[in-house]
Amino acid sequence: MAEARAHQVDARAAITWQADHSERNGAAVTARVIRGFLPLLDGATAVGRRMRDWPGLSLEDAMPLRLTGGLHWLHLTGQEARLDGVYRGAVGEQEVVDAAVGAVVRAHDAELLPWLDGPPQTNEAGRSASIVAGMLWLARRLGPRFELNEIGASAGCNTMIERYRYVLGGVEVGPKVSPVEIAPEWRGEPPPRGPLEITAIRGCDLAPIDLADPAQALRLTAYVWPENRARLERLRAIIALARERAPRVERADAADWVERRLRDPQETGVTRAFYHSIVWQYLPLQGRARIEAAMARAGAQATAERPLAWIMLETNRETFRHELRVRHWPGDGEWTLLGEAHAHGAWVAWRGRDVLPRD
Repeated sequence: MAEARAHQVDARAAITWQADHSERNGAAVTARVIRGFLPLLDGATAVGRRMRDWPGLSLEDAMPLRLTGGLHWLHLTGQEARLDGVYRGAVGEQEVVDAAVGAVVRAHDAELLPWLDGPPQTNEAGRSASIVAGMLWLARRLGPRFELNEIGASAGCNTMIERYRYVLGGVEVGPKVSPVEIAPEWRGEPPPRGPLEITAIRGCDLAPIDLADPAQALRLTAYVWPENRARLERLRAIIALARERAPRVERADAADWVERRLRDPQETGVTRAFYHSIVWQYLPLQGRARIEAAMARAGAQATAERPLAWIMLETNRETFRHELRVRHWPGDGEWTLLGEAHAHGAWVAWRGRDVLPRD
């Protein structure tokens, strides 16, 4: 039923839900901007008409977040100043925000329309804290060495996790000297302590973003919620790291890529792990089914010398909470819920137990 409801919404419901969701995740400014889209549904602009008449609209389309990226981009490029006060948090009255949003959309209708063509690519590195915590849990069961494969890598911000420093409930992982430190508020017991070694890391995306291209890097920056200064500064540091050495991200369909990677030789003593964060909802149903089937087939062939793991941080479609789940082979291959996390990694609520199952 929850999945059906996710696919049966109109534009007004989608905008309202996204605004409320943003506010619950500490983005009151972005929530006001999104609520400013409601008057656009009168159809006076091409943007408003497209939003109003969106075919088969679902919450998974993240339609309102597409337009927030376009508005922020106009601000970052210096083309539009009418939302400056809103983004600074100096304007709180919704009527004033509505007027500013409407004026910007009317002035830049043609420029903003293409922003509705594809889903937002936030590629938030803060989410990788959950992925690393999942690896620590798996390392106690499968060993500390991992070959990492990211599904839906976008710009590769989370395909560089071996270059970041993590502080996870007092557990430190990664190089001691790094321009990027990820230290979410940790709730619950700390994750398991122990060594981690990433032997290789790569990712795939249908339309990867090249962080060496200033225009593409700016577009990615535009999807960051403007009130979150820490995220913006971290992304700028990650862009600098990527320009020193680009992450390895292939342009490929996710299902094709997973099937191909599973056929490649695997090093003995290294866990082949696939991971993704806030990506699954954007994959077509057929692609998801193919990935699940490919992982199940490969899992049946996994051994203690060549283990297989799957780590995901994705939205529970019933609760809309972002859950960290893992499964591994050898083992029963069932999903284990390790915790929940903030949409952009501000906090992690850990549920994983730092104990090994009894034989």
